[in-house]
Amino acid sequence: MNQAITIRIPQEMRKDLEEFSKSVDKPVSEIVRESLKKSLTIYRFRKLRNMVLPFAEAQGILTDEDVFEMMK
Repeated sequence: MNQAITIRIPQEMRKDLEEFSKSVDKPVSEIVRESLKKSLTIYRFRKLRNMVLPFAEAQGILTDEDVFEMMK
């Protein structure tokens, strides 16, 4: 079930959001939902990464390249 939420944004941001909404032919609410979903996904990823990082470092996995090398 969807619930409504009220946020306050500066007038200039509101104008930019409405202009963007028209240019991509999407409702403002959809744009805000998509943006929030992306932000929450990044937050969850970083949270998980921070939980795993000590274990990876203990295994000598320090960079993305280390991960890719292990996958070969």
